[in-house]
Parts: sequence; structure tokens; C-alpha cells
Amino acid sequence: MLLAYLGGTTALGMWVGRRQRSANDYFVAERTIPWWAVLFSVVATETSALTFISTPGLSYGNPPSSGTLEFLQIVAGYVIGRVVVAYTLLPRYYDGKLVTAYALLERRFGTTTRRFTSIVFMATRALADSVRIFATAIPIALIIGPAVKNPALVTPVAVLILGLLTIVYTYRGGMKAVVWTELVQAGIYVFGGIVAIVLLGHAVHGGWGEIFRSAGAAGKLRTVNPYLGLDKPYTLFAGLLGGAFLSMASHGADQLIVQRLLCARSLRDAQRAIIGSGFAVFAQFTLFLVIGLGLWAFYHGRQFDATDVIFPTYIVEHMPSGLLGLIVAAIVAATMSTHSGAINSLAAAATTDIYLPIAKIPADDPRALKAARRFALVWGVVLTGGALMFHAQGTPVVVLALSIASFTYGGLLGGFFLGIFWRRAIQRDALLGMSVGILAMALVVSAKPIAAVIPALAGPLAPLARIAWPWYVLIGTTITMLAGILSSLTHPMPPREVTT
Repeated sequence: MLLAYLGGTTALGMWVGRRQRSANDYFVAERTIPWWAVLFSVVATETSALTFISTPGLSYGNPPSSGTLEFLQIVAGYVIGRVVVAYTLLPRYYDGKLVTAYALLERRFGTTTRRFTSIVFMATRALADSVRIFATAIPIALIIGPAVKNPALVTPVAVLILGLLTIVYTYRGGMKAVVWTELVQAGIYVFGGIVAIVLLGHAVHGGWGEIFRSAGAAGKLRTVNPYLGLDKPYTLFAGLLGGAFLSMASHGADQLIVQRLLCARSLRDAQRAIIGSGFAVFAQFTLFLVIGLGLWAFYHGRQFDATDVIFPTYIVEHMPSGLLGLIVAAIVAATMSTHSGAINSLAAAATTDIYLPIAKIPADDPRALKAARRFALVWGVVLTGGALMFHAQGTPVVVLALSIASFTYGGLLGGFFLGIFWRRAIQRDALLGMSVGILAMALVVSAKPIAAVIPALAGPLAPLARIAWPWYVLIGTTITMLAGILSSLTHPMPPREVTT
């Protein structure tokens, strides 16, 4: 079943995108994708294998007694953030018929700002998606392990198989291939999650009624935490505020998602897709968190070395052989959808934000399409290589990937908001504000590792090290805007037509 899925997806992607006429066709499918397909493409892109593998571990907990449903507070914030993006940033993207999000900043500030933000996006996306690809190797390695003689080669082999097949159909098919294969992939991994729910209900004595009863008695059904501090990630305020700002950045300032929204036939369709995706993602996270409760009941609260291995262990050890291939295909589907989307969005940024302006080649020139495919190939190799170099650690990979993204999201979102809400700002102010915001967040995110390496700094860095990751984007956005606003006060108000 797994082999059939891998071959079928690759063939579908190549067939759907077999006729590419231009770079715009390759990157935004000439804006011909229906809104419902864009919706599921967005959901599939942001899901990845991390949701399938790591999210059940959040409700299972490490130690097992600590897991709850409080992560849903973050997801509720995601819905709020998407509504804001739908009515602030999307109208501006569609007004200019843009291919990348960062072209909007060029119109407002100048070419240097566009290149700066595009490079920041490419660096962040390469790091975050390397982690996502590595995550998929966890269950795949468990399955193919017996067939590989050298244990050290198990994970690299799994990464290479996934990476190479995804590169093939993304290189050939462009965004059309990405969107329509993601539609299939989303259906497969959601079905896989539903299958897991059914099997766990049959495996636990008393079924789901008993699972929810025992989980409730253990306090694992708690969904709201009114705590006001900044040191806990899953609280009501961290979720609604931090989650909203994270979603605003990921769906409004990250080319990975924005590119899909730009494939819709109209602004109204794009707005329907982004808002609808918020509710779809909420349902999806609920599904995988409930799977974690079922696993907790099935294993009777057994302690695992890491929460990321709990669901893969159940799949390998307890899934019927006929369904094992389906579940593994679901995990592979989640990874391939994100991997293909990342390759195409990185290629779009490299081609349209950096290469074409420097080479002075118009987007409808045949050379632009050739360049787009070359960059897709290069980024596919880079992401696969990055996954090969990643090493496992104690932090759940879903949290690690979100933390990496939050590292620069605040600076990017702050740059967009500075351009929209502060007319006094010019290019110098935007670049200074984003640079200060990103550097400040680099210190916040790195505070704990720095303190571990240099104990003398542990005391001064302690307040920063305690800040939970959902607050990163909000803090980074605030610092970026404050720095940009202060910088703008050092020069006169520019005329409306002058932005640089």
C-alpha cells in the first residue's frame, strides 16, 4: 500500500502539472484553483508529519499525567489570526496581483526590503522544514529498520526516499501538482487518524466512554488555563494572543501559505479559504489530541523516552498489518505535502524576489520557468540534506519547528504592519525595525542554550529563558514596530509617493 501511494502521488503530481507555460503558472497556477482546494491545500501544508506524530504526545504528556487538551487554546488563536489576515493583508496582495508576499513590501518600502524579507523567509523555512522532514523518519525508520543492516543508515534512507520522490513531482508539476496532490494527501492522513480512533476504541476495555471517563478523572480533558504569566505555553492568553499573532505571521507573512492563497480565483475565494482553514485545523488538532488520550488509556500511562515516539510505537507494534501501510502512507502524505509546498515556495522567493530582478528577466519569459525549476531542484536537495543532518533531542519536534518559525516571524509581521499602519515609516525604518526585532528574538529564543553553555549568564538571562514560545511572535512584532516607529521620528514625514 505504501509503495502504491508513493508511486501514485508522484505520478499524479507529474500529470496534473504537465503543462507549465510560465513562471506565474509554475508558482500560482495562473490563479485558477477553486477556493475549497486552496483551503485543504493550506491545511495540508501546515499539518506535516509533525501534527500526525507529535500532537498526540501533547495530550499523552511527559510525564503522562501532565498531558491535557490545552493546546487547543493555541489553535483557537489560529482562527482569530486568519480572520485578521483575510481583511488586512490579502486585499493588498490581490490588488497588486503578486506572486510572493514580499513584493508587497517592495511597493511600500523598496527593493532592498523585499530582498531582505525574502532571504529571512528562505533561511527560516529551510531550517523549520528540515526538522519537519526529519520527524517523518521516526516511524518510517521503525518500519524499514529490520531491512537495513546498518542501524545508522535507517533514518537517512527514510529521509532520502521521501525527499527524492517529492522533488520529482514538485520539479515537474509546480504549484498545480502541489495543490492537487495535497488534496489527496489531506484525505489520506485524516482518514488514517480516524482509523486510529476506531482501533483505540476497540482496544481499550469500555471503549471511548471509558477513555474519556478515565481521562476526565485524571484531569486530562482540561482545555482552558487562565494563568496570566508568560512562562507557560498553553494558557488562554498565550493561546488567543500568541496563537493569533503566530497565525497572522504564518498565513500573512510566510510565502509557504501566502502562495497558496494567491492561487485562488479571487480575493473573496482566498478569504473563504483562509478563514475556513482555521476551523478545519481546529477540528484536525482535536482529532490528534483525542488520539493521544486513547494512547494514554491504551498504554495505562506508560512512560516513554519521548512523546514523539508514542504514536509511531503504537502504529508499528499494534496496528493490523493491512492497516499499517495505510497509517504509514498517511504519515508520508503529511510530510510530502509540506515538503513539496516548501520547495515550491522557496523556489518562488528565490526566483521572483532575487533572481529575476537582478537578471532583468520578465516573469513571462521562458527563461524564468527554467530558472524556477532549477531553484526548485536546489531547494529540494537543501531541505533533504538539512533533514539528514538533524539530530533528535528531547524537545517535541512540533514545538521545535514552531519555535524556529517564531524566531523570525515577529520581525516579518512587524515589517508588514509597519508598512500598513505607520505611514511615516520609510525603507530605512523598516529594515532597522525588522533587524532589531529578529536580533532581539534571537536572544530570547537562545537564552536557555546560552545559559547552559555560559553559567555566569544564567541569572541575567533567566527572565528571557522563561518566556514560552507562543509569545515569541507577539513580542517580536512589538519590538519591530517600536524600533521602526522610533526610527521614523528622526526624519520628516515623507510624501505619499516616496517610500525609500
